[in-house]
Amino acid sequence: MSNQAEELLHQLKSLSGPFPPWNLEHLPDQPGKLFLEWLKLAIENNVKEPHAMTLSTVDQQGYPDARVLILKNIIEDTFYFASSSNSRKGHQLHDNPKVALTLYWPALGRQIRIRGIAQDQGDEAGASDFRKRKFGARVVAMTERQSQQLIEEGELNRSIEVQKKRLREDPDFAAPHWRSYAVHAEEVEFWQGDTDRKHIRVQYTRQDEQWQRNRLWP
Repeated sequence: MSNQAEELLHQLKSLSGPFPPWNLEHLPDQPGKLFLEWLKLAIENNVKEPHAMTLSTVDQQGYPDARVLILKNIIEDTFYFASSSNSRKGHQLHDNPKVALTLYWPALGRQIRIRGIAQDQGDEAGASDFRKRKFGARVVAMTERQSQQLIEEGELNRSIEVQKKRLREDPDFAAPHWRSYAVHAEEVEFWQGDTDRKHIRVQYTRQDEQWQRNRLWP
């Protein structure tokens, strides 16, 4: 019997291009600057949600976890995101702040991989980010049950209604468990895909507060 999944996957195209050129003659000394150049190009090319990235963490048993969330900011070589400290990823970040961030833009054939240490930015930063979120996003975050088992839909709906009322009565409320995290990059790799698989890879590695830049084999 043929493997249906394998047949379906084999029919799919990957790295079909065409992709934008990448001039390696004028690479910046810091990865943050190159990241912004690539991000601007992604926005100009109408890449959908170019700020969506995968955050990878590790639990106490050594199992990796990955989920997609939104990049909130980048300052020099530090990348920012926000999350509930009560969530599974929040607990994992507390136990082991070493993380990986990954962004992939198929239309451009470009991937960015970041490894670093996530640092909680404190109460004020968490509150500031929380208040900037849309009303519905704040309401759901205020239920304080992220990643926990949901027994029935009614329980969720009732909790949401309670939090809506609470937030309307106090629009400046900020959930204390909501945190802003800064990932201080230690290693950043920029990957430009090639239709013939001759991919271009440039890796930045932090060494004694300076960045070492190397070209990698595909």
